[in-house]
Amino acid sequence: MSATTARPLTTARPLTVAVIGGGQNCEHDVSLATAAAIRDALPAPCTPLALTIGPDGAWRGPDDQPLPGGLADALALLATCDLVFPAVHGPRGEDGTLAALCDLAGLPYVGSGVRAGALAMDKATTKLIAQNLGIPVARSAPATSADTTAPLPLPVVVKPAAAGSSHGVTRVDTPGDYSAALAAALALDSRVLVEEHIDGREIDIAVLRRADQSLFISPPLEIVTEGRLFDTTLKYDGTAAFRIPAPLSRAEHDTLTRHATRLFHTLGCAGTARFDFFLTSSGFVLNEVNTTPGLTTHSQVPKMFAAAGLDYPRLLTELIDSALAVHATP
Repeated sequence: MSATTARPLTTARPLTVAVIGGGQNCEHDVSLATAAAIRDALPAPCTPLALTIGPDGAWRGPDDQPLPGGLADALALLATCDLVFPAVHGPRGEDGTLAALCDLAGLPYVGSGVRAGALAMDKATTKLIAQNLGIPVARSAPATSADTTAPLPLPVVVKPAAAGSSHGVTRVDTPGDYSAALAAALALDSRVLVEEHIDGREIDIAVLRRADQSLFISPPLEIVTEGRLFDTTLKYDGTAAFRIPAPLSRAEHDTLTRHATRLFHTLGCAGTARFDFFLTSSGFVLNEVNTTPGLTTHSQVPKMFAAAGLDYPRLLTELIDSALAVHATP
């Protein structure tokens, strides 16, 4: 379906949309940026209500002041809203935590539910699901603080099992660097994954579920890293270069689309999700899945959809429309 056929918001009645940003994890600042961008671009007739979760877990209200009653006060404010737009990346947000809170409170919300968030946030579990679908993944092994050497031949990539924005991710080329890489990952997660280093092009693609349940697949995006690891610094220092659409053959494009669509369905995703792959000489290898991808105007997902004619405000309209349709279904 062409992006130019995007529908206007399906309701003409005023909507109060609670946008939750921040979060109690290493992606706090990125989530603040996503939440601010969403609030600024919400389509009419939506009115944003800002809620923020601090790094310490404390809730702050629309005036950015602490809520004395904490979660109880936050729930009281959420109850006055028509829709929740979770914008918290990473653990205690993207991992299904906020979706579960909304489900228990009977609040409609944008994006994936508990199952998809929890499965996709756990990189080891995502790999198992992908392998079961016949989608190649990098060879990997768990690691613990007791390890003194990497469980796989170098070079390897050491990463937290459940974190995002490449926090705690380190490429290890020499044995002497392994302990520091392991410590950096363990600082963010008690579970660590060690993966073989994949030499290939970094290709992303996004999937959007519309209100009529049809899927809109974005053009693929290539991250031009010039041989560098696409780590937290490169993601956010403004030097990352993107190629949209990524130059792919028809067969490569079809394979990428098929992999992303199957993962979207199998994980049970809703709203939009981003699927990150490496393209090697042997084909695509899954890196990870993001069910609450960055949604600033400079983030990969909005850039991909904008390249197909779905600009940022219309992308938000599609997400809100889809959420209203999903949660209107008994």
